[in-house]
Amino acid sequence: MKIKSTALTLFVIIAVVYILIIGQNIIVPLILAFLFWFLIKELRNFAKRIKFIKNRVPSWLLNSATVIVLYFIIAFVSHFLIINIQELSSNMDSYQSNLNLFNQQFSDRFGYDLMSQSQGALGDFDFTKILGAIINSFTDILGNIFMIGLYLLFMLLEETVFEQKMQAVFANVSNKREIRSAITKIDTAVGDYIVLKTIVSLITGTLSFIGLRIIGVDSPLFWAFLIFVLNFIPTIGSLIGTIFPAIIAVLQFGDLNMGLVVLAVIGGIQLVVGNIVEPKLMGNSLNISSLVVILSLSLWGAIWGILGMILSVPITVILIILFAQFPSTKNIAIILSEKGKIE
Repeated sequence: MKIKSTALTLFVIIAVVYILIIGQNIIVPLILAFLFWFLIKELRNFAKRIKFIKNRVPSWLLNSATVIVLYFIIAFVSHFLIINIQELSSNMDSYQSNLNLFNQQFSDRFGYDLMSQSQGALGDFDFTKILGAIINSFTDILGNIFMIGLYLLFMLLEETVFEQKMQAVFANVSNKREIRSAITKIDTAVGDYIVLKTIVSLITGTLSFIGLRIIGVDSPLFWAFLIFVLNFIPTIGSLIGTIFPAIIAVLQFGDLNMGLVVLAVIGGIQLVVGNIVEPKLMGNSLNISSLVVILSLSLWGAIWGILGMILSVPITVILIILFAQFPSTKNIAIILSEKGKIE
């Protein structure tokens, strides 16, 4: 009996992973729309705290105003991102030439061929190809904006009748209170995380844009947006977001010192925001083990790539809260939690 149960569990896990992989183009925009819906809802709740708006502006008008504002922000940023991406693409050849020139200067000065040694250690390593892959990834994300907006529109329409449906579904359920409590916890935890993390990432991206613009690095908006997005990835996101602009500075100027300047400036911003600003804003609101964060980062990154890494924390928060509501899965929630305590 146990063998059959184990086999069935493994089959279900494999099937779910397979569906997640082949359905990526549908599921990922849907999840991103879901997160945008959380952001809109939190902004709407914040607006309702203002006395002038609270009793005079209906929810549908607040939704419409928030969506319009977000749409224009996304359209504005997307326009300049496309310009920056085109600029980076046109500079690929010069970056490769500067890389060869820098390698020759380094070899003449220190007697060490960086490119040949790195190829020996890393195989056929080509940074311009990696940069091209990143650019293509962001182009794909921008291409999904229409689908995300479509999903978001129907979510906002569904929100108006969602409460009635919940009342009908749980009308005769004995543990109605527990289920609604779980939904409320998910709503609060995910909503708070998205809003606060967005604020922290926006601060980091804005300061990075100013720093890169002053230094004169090509396409500063693209790198600031990359830093903004990667800041949602726990642990390694800020590291990657610091290294790439530094490498580009070396390729652009053909000077290692410029790369070190960018590394110091962006790294300093990441250090201050990550260790001072973020803890004050977010505190210890997420009850997740650090090891679980890394494991979920690897798991969702393997399934959905960069977007999977970005979505790993919200997905894990939802799973922990859901597991905590049922006796059969409560022990799993305890293991995934930060200190073994669940509310």
